[in-house]
Amino acid sequence: MLDIYAGSNALKIIQEHGFKQELFTNFLGASGGPKWFTLFGLDKYLFGDFFKSRSTELNIIGSSAGAFRAACFAQKDPVAAISRLADRYAHTVYSDKPSVADISQSAVDMLDHLFGKTGISEIINNDIFKAHFIVAKSKGLTSYENKLAQGTGLLASMLLNKIDRKLLAFQYDRYIYRPSSSQLTINDPYNLPNHYIDFTKDNIGKALLASGSIPLVMSGIKNIANSPKGTYRDGGIVDYHFDFSLQHEPIANKSFESKNKTQGLTLYPHFTPTPKAGWFDKNSSRKVLAKNYENIVLLVPSAKFIESLPYKKIPDRNDFKNLDADTRIKYWLTVLSETDKLADSLNELIVKQDIDKIKAFIP
Repeated sequence: MLDIYAGSNALKIIQEHGFKQELFTNFLGASGGPKWFTLFGLDKYLFGDFFKSRSTELNIIGSSAGAFRAACFAQKDPVAAISRLADRYAHTVYSDKPSVADISQSAVDMLDHLFGKTGISEIINNDIFKAHFIVAKSKGLTSYENKLAQGTGLLASMLLNKIDRKLLAFQYDRYIYRPSSSQLTINDPYNLPNHYIDFTKDNIGKALLASGSIPLVMSGIKNIANSPKGTYRDGGIVDYHFDFSLQHEPIANKSFESKNKTQGLTLYPHFTPTPKAGWFDKNSSRKVLAKNYENIVLLVPSAKFIESLPYKKIPDRNDFKNLDADTRIKYWLTVLSETDKLADSLNELIVKQDIDKIKAFIP
């Protein structure tokens, strides 16, 4: 049911030490909207069992849907939080022709449901599970709400990315919202500008909303507190599935000692074995760099598992258009239930330490 891939260094370490939670210092959550439903069982298992007794920090980095998941994992009861999010998202219903304002308001309501009464303070003050939300700050035409201007800017982004991913720096800056105690930094070979902003009660909600604000579909988020003025959009624009490495080092003006002195492995539940760097790479032949995946372990639903699902596919946003609400909700709830099989597969591998089933990740 589950395929596991490991980068060259990660595979070597796991072969030497076994598959243990203490090997991991980072966790990645990708963009992809309802595609993440295929990871629901894994999410519950990993944060309800595998990492449950964690005593050292785990940096959880997410963009878009991955950021929403990160916000759940950093709450006091992560299984309850991720279950609230999955149930709310699965039952989302739009009108036949929802406006940008309608979809944006639905996301605000979902975010409020995710946080509950105490979620914001729990995330900000969690010393073990540290959520990081990736957001793309738009520049030029991509910062406009007018669809013609924004669409023209996005077309330019696509062309720039086709020439060289580095050129996206002309249109986007990467913003990472995180706890003030975080020492995590992103090492991007494509040199997109990184900006680190500490969580506050005034900015965490808008930062999370921005990370999932899909261009042309939702409104950009303006002027997030403690951040430069401007328009902030979906983190998946720059980091759809990620193509960077992570470092753990003291940041200027941080006057504390971290519980983790070294950078460990990164656990990455994902819905595909072929990750793409950014949003504009979805239909591109460009592969992620092997060096950026040396320390990553990918947990991926197998082709056999996907074949067993209704419609023989994983959920996606097109289901809103292609299926009536009742059919879609039944389909999505079935997928959520079926993903417990993935958790069972991972648990079996960990209990048996059946390391030989882990495959080398080759981009």
